[in-house]
Amino acid sequence: MKIAIGNDHAAPELKLAVKAHLEDMGYEVVDVGCAVGERCDYPDAAEAVCSRVVSGVCRFGILICGTGLGMSYAANKVNGIRAACCSETFSARLSREHNDANVLCFGARVVGEGTALDLVDAFVGTEFSGDERHRRRLDKIAAIESRN
Repeated sequence: MKIAIGNDHAAPELKLAVKAHLEDMGYEVVDVGCAVGERCDYPDAAEAVCSRVVSGVCRFGILICGTGLGMSYAANKVNGIRAACCSETFSARLSREHNDANVLCFGARVVGEGTALDLVDAFVGTEFSGDERHRRRLDKIAAIESRN
């Protein structure tokens, strides 16, 4: 499975730790983020990751900025993206199980490396339940997206 990862200048070190963790787990990681010492804008990284997810090139996306908020705002502007900004594993797990989220966002200034890796594990390790009530709600989200 391929996972796209992106970051802005607030998170290159944490991105590298997450990338190494994913690779150690056997995932192929497509890195579209900026390197240590570079400056970049989070909307650019968000769009680069999300385009790979909606096209099917990558199964999931992971976006890291200072708080995770800016990345999640930008990511959720892309049709077909359900980005979850999480700082604890309960939300990361339920974002997949109930909402079939396809992008995980978090902040390097909010979570440490250990929590970040736990978030990634909870996110990629959880399947969508497929429950009818959750599918119905996702259909409503998709309808809102298509109307706007």
